[in-house]
Amino acid sequence: MSLVLYEVEDSVGIITINRPEVLNALNSAVLDELRDVLRKVDINTVRCLIVTGAGDKSFVAGADIAEMKNLNSREAMEFSVKGNNVFENLAKFPIPVIAAVNGYALGGGCELCLSCDIRICSENAVFGQPETGLGITPGFGGTQRLIRMVGEGMAKQMIYTARNIKSDEAYRIGLVNSVHPVGEVLNAAKKIAKQIAANAPIAVRASKEAIHRGRLLPIEGGKLVEERAFGICFETHDQQEGMGAFLEKRKEKKFTNN
Repeated sequence: MSLVLYEVEDSVGIITINRPEVLNALNSAVLDELRDVLRKVDINTVRCLIVTGAGDKSFVAGADIAEMKNLNSREAMEFSVKGNNVFENLAKFPIPVIAAVNGYALGGGCELCLSCDIRICSENAVFGQPETGLGITPGFGGTQRLIRMVGEGMAKQMIYTARNIKSDEAYRIGLVNSVHPVGEVLNAAKKIAKQIAANAPIAVRASKEAIHRGRLLPIEGGKLVEERAFGICFETHDQQEGMGAFLEKRKEKKFTNN
């Protein structure tokens, strides 16, 4: 059975990490399959992605410690590079990605959801970067993305102490957008995804690119990125359709991704 499942519902793609017997822990094979799944997503028809884990207990409980334990320094660095490359592909993916966190999101699982655009979780979700308690550092972007998400002080505390946090605290510090009853987080993610998919695909993709490219630039540089994104939306069918519907007071809009 595939370690990473992929299905499409209407214009929403759903990626499921499928190792429930080990709480969906990430190993090299999972990273390879996730990379391959991302390559085959058709962004001409799929307008939003959801990433989740199989079952209700775990999103991704971390990288597979059994695989990592006996790595030498070179092999460990190569494993980190592989994970970082896959997660960066997800972060830069042209269409929005929603993490539907159902249970544990620890270590590599926390880093996986940090690579997504939007994070929502179930009430039983638990987040953390426990690596220092294992004698290592985060290796898939945790030291970089977490400080940008929750602030340097909170990120340092989570990483240095290796302390896990529950869903209510994750919401309080801005790590997740919303918290949902157990078993309902995937449907909540689908609702958000459908709202995204209803908007002009070119404009959504251009907005994501502007945010991703501009967030680390000084504001003047970021505004230049935004100006370009704004300009390329014009003279498209979708721009004409969206503005035409507004002026004509039409609720229905026929966006064609052109």
